[in-house]
Amino acid sequence: MQTFIQLSATTLQIGAVYVLFSLGLTLIFGVMRIVNFVHGHIFAVAALVVAYLLPILVGGGLAAPAAYVLASICGIAASLGLGVIIYLFGFRYFQRDLVGSFILSIGLVLLLDGVLLHVFGGAVRGVPEIFPGSVNIAGAQITVQRLFLCGVAFLMAGILYWTLGHTKLGRALRAVAYDHEAAMMMGVPYARIAFFGFLIASLLAAIAGALIAPVSIVSPVIGTDYLIKGFIAVIIGGLGSVPGAILGSLFVALVETLGGYYFDSSYATIAIFALVIVVLLFRPKGVMGRA
Repeated sequence: MQTFIQLSATTLQIGAVYVLFSLGLTLIFGVMRIVNFVHGHIFAVAALVVAYLLPILVGGGLAAPAAYVLASICGIAASLGLGVIIYLFGFRYFQRDLVGSFILSIGLVLLLDGVLLHVFGGAVRGVPEIFPGSVNIAGAQITVQRLFLCGVAFLMAGILYWTLGHTKLGRALRAVAYDHEAAMMMGVPYARIAFFGFLIASLLAAIAGALIAPVSIVSPVIGTDYLIKGFIAVIIGGLGSVPGAILGSLFVALVETLGGYYFDSSYATIAIFALVIVVLLFRPKGVMGRA
């Protein structure tokens, strides 16, 4: 029982960041019908800024939680700024164009790889502990830092889910995702809604990056692994489906956790890719289907 609780807690800790990351990917695809490989770099910028600023702020005498909040605000702002630039000067001209957005994404990935490496260097960065201590839940030890990560991640997922279902912006996002031409005929400003959708997706990636910085080693390539796992999650759950992104993220985290505990982590990675192949063969629209 203790092992089951510990594995469940680990799955939620890993899956929490995957959920936020995947929600951004599925939101962009649902609204704009584009594949955004730069999503990982928006995630990475927030993590890198937090990892860079936090030791400086703590060294300057600021308490660790206050320094983390300030560094996170700066990191999220930097990621949102990058998202706005990428949209206005790139993806705005390739909406609902899978081929064009794919080529643009690859070019931006190569460009931003060089920029991040030049600005932050190639060395990995560690972040000081923000919330020390751990909590014992039925014999399973969970750190306070990871509890904070899970709480914020699932709170943001809940806010997004509520926004899509109960606000004017959310209804507009769902309308253009379902049929953008019909939505435009009904007076929905598609260009503005697409921009807000991209901005919300960038915000989710930025928050995920800020949350992962204190519990992971941060480097300019940190976004690559999360990008792969994020796409796997949305493929399993269903492209454009918010519940599917959440389900797929938790399932990927579960496979990683069980594979890492009972076998080698490399077997978990193989199992995840095998699962994607099976899903594409027998349910190409994903478990929940495309929204």
